[in-house]
Amino acid sequence: MGLRELRLKRGMTQKQLADKAGLSQQRVGAFETGQRKVSGMSLDVAIRICDALHVSNPRKLLEDDKD
Repeated sequence: MGLRELRLKRGMTQKQLADKAGLSQQRVGAFETGQRKVSGMSLDVAIRICDALHVSNPRKLLEDDKD
């Protein structure tokens, strides 16, 4: 389950996730669409996103979203 699927499973919008993680909505969107590679995100950003999504394993962010 990738970033988008995790966010949707939590019932959050990109804006809500961005606000909780201290990121811009555009940055979250770029990670979800592949404009920015999730595998290239810094550990700090990965931890903030995981905390916002209540995910204990950052590797979950690297899994592919199902289309």
